[in-house]
This record gives sequence, structure tokens and C-alpha cells, in this order.
Amino acid sequence: MDGNGRWGKKRGLTRSQGHYAGAQAMERMIDASIELGIQILTLYAFSSENWRRPKDEVNYLMRLPVKFLKQKLPEFMKRDIKILVSGNIEALPKATRRALDDSVEATKNNAGLIVNFAFNYGGRDDILQAVHKVIYEVQHNHVELEKLDESLFQRFLYTKELPDPELVIRTGGEKRMSNFLLWQCSASELYFSDMLFPDVNKQLLEDAIGMLQKRYSFV
Repeated sequence: MDGNGRWGKKRGLTRSQGHYAGAQAMERMIDASIELGIQILTLYAFSSENWRRPKDEVNYLMRLPVKFLKQKLPEFMKRDIKILVSGNIEALPKATRRALDDSVEATKNNAGLIVNFAFNYGGRDDILQAVHKVIYEVQHNHVELEKLDESLFQRFLYTKELPDPELVIRTGGEKRMSNFLLWQCSASELYFSDMLFPDVNKQLLEDAIGMLQKRYSFV
């Protein structure tokens, strides 16, 4: 979800106001995903590298999930949306972590669209923490090293509850992965757009899916 800060600055607003507009765009993507029959939507909301940003901006990004989820949780329940979180949430401020944990717990039995928030997530960190867990399990005789394969390793990733994504959309004009789902995206189709994330709409999602359908000749 790239381009929030630049979107704000281009309009004479603050980067935080750009992030707020990005949260509204996130709502549109959730709505569009439901309308288009998408089963799983992962949103890269806060990367492990984002801590390097100015303190005021980081503080705002930590408060935003608290406000967003408090407002949207009743609607998510009504629409049968299930919330998951991928990332090192233990390192987050208490209020942010509680908002994420409470949303996951409240929606755990919902059976509609899965919305997975990648929060304090980094692809390299994901792989590294999975390696640490595997080493622990091997040392305590819970896993036999000889039986470790890709399928077993995936069970230790932050995204262990989810299949690998079929499609990854990158907004904001950059044509790189920026440490997002590095293990999981090894076979994913990539779609890059110059559109800044606060401007995204259903049409962008339809265009990306159309590219995927054309490539694989889906009917």
C-alpha cells in the first residue's frame, strides 16, 4: 500500500493525513474484494522498516489501527469478515497490539473474506523467525531435521494459516517487493501501478485480476 505520504504532500497535507486517506482506500479494497469474490486479501499496513520514519508519523501509524478497527469491527462482524495479522506484533505498543488481538479473536469464527493485516512485517524477518522456531523444535525433539521440507517450514511462518498469494499488487510506482512475503511470493504474479494508494479503487483490482486471467487464459 505505497504512496500515502507522497499523496498527502502533493496536496499540501501531512504524511499522516495521507495515511488516513490510505485507510479509507483500504476500506474500498475490502469492499471491492467482497464484490469480486476474492477469498483472501493481505494488506501491507506497516513494515518492519517503517520504524525508521519520523517519530510523529510512526506514532500516528500505531494509533491508526486502534481507531480503524474500533470503528470497523461491528461492520466486519456483520459482513462475516475474518481478521488475521501477520508480523511481529509483540514489539508493538500495547494499545495497538490489543486492538489487533481483539479483532482477531472477535472474528475468528467468521467465514467470509479473510483480511490479513501485515503489521510490523518484513519478509526477511519472517523467514528468520521461522528458522529460529525450527531450530528450537529440532533441539527439543519435536521436529526431525531429516523431515523438514517446504511444507513443514511454512507452518512456522507468520502466514502459516494462509496459502501463498496468487497475485501481488504494488502501488506507488515502485517496481520492487520491498521485503514483502518473500518466501510466499516465489510463484505469485506481480502487478505494478503508478497510482498512489489513497487513489486506488475497484477498477485497479479489476485490472490486476484481468492481467492474471489473460495470462492464464481463465474463463
